[in-house]
Amino acid sequence: MWVSTKAQYGLRALVEIGLKAPEAVPLKEVAEAQGISQHYLEQIAAQLRRSGFIRSVRGARGGYRLARPPERVTALEVVEALEGSLAPVSCIEDPESCAKVGQCSTELLWKRVDLAMRQVLGSTTLKDLIEERKLIEAKRLIQLQPAG
Repeated sequence: MWVSTKAQYGLRALVEIGLKAPEAVPLKEVAEAQGISQHYLEQIAAQLRRSGFIRSVRGARGGYRLARPPERVTALEVVEALEGSLAPVSCIEDPESCAKVGQCSTELLWKRVDLAMRQVLGSTTLKDLIEERKLIEAKRLIQLQPAG
C-alpha cells in the first residue's frame, strides 16, 4: 500500500511531459523541473516507455512525448505499471497465500481499502493531474504579482 518514489516521480514526469505537449521534452528538463535525479528518472522513463505511456523522439529537439492522449491514461495504470500490485495484503490478489481467507475478520477491511484506492486512482486521469498543475501554477503567478 506504500506508494514508492518511483510511482510518485513517474506520475510527476508524465505531468511535466504532458504540459509541454505536443513538443518532445528532454529528460534533463523534466528532472530539473521536478527536482528528480536524472539517472533515476531515466530508469523510470524506460519503464514508462515499455508500458506504452511515453515514446522517445530522436534528434536535436528530441526527448519524450506522451504516447496516448492524457485523458486516456489513469493514475491507476501508471502506478500499477511502476509498482506492480497495489493490494494492501497478499491475500487480496492471491487467496492461496493465506489459510484464513473467508475466515478472517479483517479481510473485508483490506478489500475495501483496495477498492477505494483503485477507485480513486482509476478515476483520476493524467489530464486531471495536468489541469491541477496548471491551476497551481496560475495561483502561484497571481501571488507573485505586486498589489495594484
